Amino acid sequence: MQLEFLGTGAGSPGKFRNVTSTALRLLDERNEVWLFDVGEGTQHQILRTTLKPRKIAKIFITHLHGDHIFGLPGLLSSRSFQGGDEPLTIYGPTGVRDFVQTALRVSGTRLSYPLKFHEISTGGTVFEDSTFKVTCLPLDHRIACFGYRVEEADHPGELQADRLKALNIPSGPVYGQLKAGQTVTLDDGRTINGQDFIAAPQAGRTVAILGDTRKTANAGLLAQDADVLVHESTFGKDEGKMAHNYYHSTSTQAAQVAKQANVRLLLLTHISARYTGKLSKELQKQAQKVFANAKVVRDFDLIDIPLQKKA
Repeated sequence: MQLEFLGTGAGSPGKFRNVTSTALRLLDERNEVWLFDVGEGTQHQILRTTLKPRKIAKIFITHLHGDHIFGLPGLLSSRSFQGGDEPLTIYGPTGVRDFVQTALRVSGTRLSYPLKFHEISTGGTVFEDSTFKVTCLPLDHRIACFGYRVEEADHPGELQADRLKALNIPSGPVYGQLKAGQTVTLDDGRTINGQDFIAAPQAGRTVAILGDTRKTANAGLLAQDADVLVHESTFGKDEGKMAHNYYHSTSTQAAQVAKQANVRLLLLTHISARYTGKLSKELQKQAQKVFANAKVVRDFDLIDIPLQKKA
């Protein structure tokens, strides 16, 4: 599981930061990529990565401001020409279907794959299967805006082969039966219950990816105990009034959410074009004074999200 940042800027494209888009790479887990927001030029950013548009299976839109959705029509169209024939589902606030369908209709674009929509008006579970669950909650922005929480299911415990070998149980098909939790009778008459030789499950990972927002309690609920929190940081610590007026957050407000929610890593994005070079590092320093494990991300940063070691 990895996060790859395709755009980390706010409002409009800049020389050093494109507008918002984040890829959750689930290639090992599902052979899929999930996108969160698709700002203008996202497909151009993808060309500078190893991501394949045909692998994009789900797109989660936080809100319908242009810097978060203007890249959608082009990306969806190009996916048809790049081997994409598997279904793609778009999740987002009410209106995202109309935006996409209008753009495709007016431009005469025909897709080579089924396109599905899941429009959101309230919080709740928007996707769940045996491996992942995605929930959302409304945030506090000028228009309807949501944050998403992606929870991976626990991984089954591994077969403790070293214990089996210590009991002189030779490897072979019997190990597969024991790993499946079956009770096996060996050639020497011993009966072995596989459940007794399976380690405890490995906890899955949790990632919270928020849209634009003022400080709000729902941000903390989405981020609670997450391995990674992706939070906007449009303003610096001394710009709290401006952040409130424009329905955004400061670097320190994001850090406060991370600290209170007990997250492991805070990644700051949606950086104003006013913060370039050393100034963006200042945003990071401000956040780190509140929450030490904070980082301002840049376009094309690739962040690994490892499984936590067992205690």
